[in-house]
Amino acid sequence: MYFVFLNPQGNFDHLDSYWTMHPDFGGQLVYVKEIASALALLGHKVDIITRKFVDSKLSGFEDTFDYYDETKNPRIVRIECGPPSFLNKEELWSYLPEWVDRIIHFFKKQNHFPDFVTGHYGDGGYSAVLLKQKTGIPFSFTGHSLGAQKLEKMSVSKNQYLDIDEKFHFTSRIHAERLTIENADIIFVSTEQERDEQYVHPLYIDKSSKPFSETRFVIAPPGANTKTFSEIETLNDPLFYSKFDQILTRDISTNRLSFPYLVLASRLDSKKNHLGLLKAYALDKSLQAKCNIAISVRGIDNALIDYSSAKPDEREILDQMMLVIKTSHLEGMVSFISVNSQNELASIYRYLAKKKSIFVLTSLYEPFGLAPIEAMSSGLPAVVTKNGGPKDVLEESNIKFGVLVDPFDEIDMAKGIHEMFKNYELYKTLGKERVNQKYTWFATAKTYLSAFENIIQNNAIHHQNQVFSDFLGLENTKIKILEFLNSCEVKK
Repeated sequence: MYFVFLNPQGNFDHLDSYWTMHPDFGGQLVYVKEIASALALLGHKVDIITRKFVDSKLSGFEDTFDYYDETKNPRIVRIECGPPSFLNKEELWSYLPEWVDRIIHFFKKQNHFPDFVTGHYGDGGYSAVLLKQKTGIPFSFTGHSLGAQKLEKMSVSKNQYLDIDEKFHFTSRIHAERLTIENADIIFVSTEQERDEQYVHPLYIDKSSKPFSETRFVIAPPGANTKTFSEIETLNDPLFYSKFDQILTRDISTNRLSFPYLVLASRLDSKKNHLGLLKAYALDKSLQAKCNIAISVRGIDNALIDYSSAKPDEREILDQMMLVIKTSHLEGMVSFISVNSQNELASIYRYLAKKKSIFVLTSLYEPFGLAPIEAMSSGLPAVVTKNGGPKDVLEESNIKFGVLVDPFDEIDMAKGIHEMFKNYELYKTLGKERVNQKYTWFATAKTYLSAFENIIQNNAIHHQNQVFSDFLGLENTKIKILEFLNSCEVKK
């Protein structure tokens, strides 16, 4: 069969360029690439369709076709829309109808339409809605994250909303998500928690929408690329290890170089709570006595000396972290390592696992948390936020496969790390077993495939040119959002 992944802001290329350097080059790319590649290995034709653009600051997305390897499956297809340069995902909404029309033209030109489409993030889902409306091709939706939760976590007041909306386009996003949820044949979620918490938000469920039904959801947890993220060393590891040795020798006091490390490998984002973990470490002298901290950054050679090349939001976080390091006298205990690819990240996991290090992700909230799975697959046991999807990964039937902590409680974070060190080998073994049994990309791809086949076999394709109900409209969506924010203020 022929499957298509719709990702207007996916920005895929064969080199995996710029991953983690920009919010539009995040975990969604890993997710889609791995499932698409696994479906291709299962014998299906797969296209990842994204947007073509030409931008001197982000080169590599100018060609219509790109491929990850010589099999040319999956294929990356870039379709232009809007201005020729790169646009942040928040600026793409008005150009998506044009993008979909050109995708349909592409299908007609190649004389081959897909059997099933899967839309990712709100803009990919909305594009799938438009495509289904014009062609009848069924589609699934994978939200990754939803706008209502982001809006709520920003604690935006009703009076602030119009200014915030101008920057983040929440009205367009939530309107698109509502349409997508309404019209998707199936919705993929990573956990039951994602289904039961995110999709029942009052901005998605009301008297004008379909009743919430668990049967429309398929739980398909992401997996690790166990070929890349493995304890088995690669030919490139010696080169990477030499680089890591030099960086750690540069940053860490000589008498501490043999210590294990707390490994922070998520992007520099306030939601990832690097600062909270660093404060927890600064408050706990016994923790300082047993381990160092290694923080991955991208494109910054020596953050302890100069991080002027970082983006403004990243610089603000680094400013705060440097202040904690200075005032708490943590010099010689913290290293910043520039990690520039998935292979290099896997290598540093293996390198630090040899030192009995721990992967730590203390996000304020994590929708799922692929990073801990990759770390556990590489030999690093994980201490992870209890807020969000990681709870389903690290606990089941009263068995713990890692340690969950409260990211708002510095004492609890430190306590969790101490627990991990105390039971290190046990959690390392359990974590790796957990990945192998449940969290591989082939398992995820097979779940996707089974759901696709079920929809196709049951003739769920809608009639071509069916008119879809825009059951709120853009302006009414804005009114609904303002009413919701007002109700939140009243409750306070």
